[in-house]
Amino acid sequence: MQNKISKKIKELPEDERPREKLLKYGADRLSDTELLAILLRTGTKGKSAIDMAEEILRSAGGTFKGLAGKDIDEITKTPGIKNAKVITVAAALEISRRVSKQVLKDKGII
Repeated sequence: MQNKISKKIKELPEDERPREKLLKYGADRLSDTELLAILLRTGTKGKSAIDMAEEILRSAGGTFKGLAGKDIDEITKTPGIKNAKVITVAAALEISRRVSKQVLKDKGII
């Protein structure tokens, strides 16, 4: 894998930054990578939060469903992902599970 130095999110044009895009266009207009980058908040030296989000999703088959199937230890193997970041991601995935379960209950599916 080629070692590239990515742009920091602050260096991106404002309308390409995930947080600003969410505020301007709504969460449904962001990619999975951008949504995950918002949860990660920051990157590491040489890697933006967007780069880290791409790496995490790629390791999970490119989907949140795949990410939800990983345990915390697997996610923390990604360089730069420590407890604070993985806890935020795990909490968001659990919220998603609970919302999905409630929707299914409300529809009488479960």
